[in-house]
Amino acid sequence: MNSLLERPEFSELLEVLRSQSCPDRVDAWPADQLAALADAGVLRWDVPEEFGGVNLDAESQTEGLRLLSSACLLTTFILTQRSAAVRRIATSPNETVRRNLLPKLLSGDTFATVGISHLTTSGQHLRTPRVQAQTDGEDYVLSGLVPWATGATKADFLVTGGTLTDGRQILVAIPREAPGMDVLPPVPLMALNASQTGAVRLTDVRIPGNLLLHGPVEGVMNQGTGGGAGSVGTSALAIGASTGMLRQLHAEAESRPDLRPFADAFQAECDRLTQNLRDVAAGRTSDPQEAAGQLRTAANSLVLRTAQAWLAATKGAGYVSGHPADRAVRESMFFLVWSCPQPVLAANIRELACGLLTEPQ
Repeated sequence: MNSLLERPEFSELLEVLRSQSCPDRVDAWPADQLAALADAGVLRWDVPEEFGGVNLDAESQTEGLRLLSSACLLTTFILTQRSAAVRRIATSPNETVRRNLLPKLLSGDTFATVGISHLTTSGQHLRTPRVQAQTDGEDYVLSGLVPWATGATKADFLVTGGTLTDGRQILVAIPREAPGMDVLPPVPLMALNASQTGAVRLTDVRIPGNLLLHGPVEGVMNQGTGGGAGSVGTSALAIGASTGMLRQLHAEAESRPDLRPFADAFQAECDRLTQNLRDVAAGRTSDPQEAAGQLRTAANSLVLRTAQAWLAATKGAGYVSGHPADRAVRESMFFLVWSCPQPVLAANIRELACGLLTEPQ
């Protein structure tokens, strides 16, 4: 594990995030929390060393995300979307865009996010691609709707993509001021509203070749994934959120001994999954893909059950709007819809059905 996570600055950052709760409103934004990440050097984690970053290994990045999300899920979720944009830029064969953007991104002066779900899960069943791309000389012209983009209202660059008529896809970095890019108002969500997540409409947005990140190629999302936390990061956030809730459950158990056996049992499960997370991130499994899927299923289950256990422990107080347990329950539901593969979703629903359906043979 990288020593960066053991430095006093990182411990101080976690305390800052725990003490500064951003309102759960679409007109809020965790600017102070994100600035604290920059001050603590977190924004350097996934930037290559040649641009001033530290290029943190996947296991350490994943552990960092777990710890950060134990302190503030909202801020850490926004960080993952920025990190996804950074990875796509850092792994681009386009040297110009790397040199222009990466130094600004690691300092925090520039904020980038992604809108790529339409290239992976959202809308893949549609005959007409959500975002269509055309070539015009050396430029690309994009039109359509990017359905989900976190922090797009605050982003200086949006990393997104489109599909050409021959089925090949591209990834590009669109600057905020690009003519034809309309960032729609954030969508009111069950939780994480201050992430300012919403849609972006593209109308004949012209992208010069120097802002092309990847492609044209079939399955552009398989390009430039880099060596960061990647999809395992989603499990890291679920386990981290559980860790944060367990701090609260243990605090409740201090004055209520009847809760201690339950808190200890949840803690043991969380500790086991934390070790599994480290093993998967470090590649210490025989079948990484299968292990990642099993981990995501277990992490989803843990975060849902831990949130409800904390709510039950707080009794009526936790059911009052604005109580931390109220927020935790709503935030836990996010993991049922955020980049949730169908096998994971099916396993989670099967668990919720409490044995009403048997395992498929």
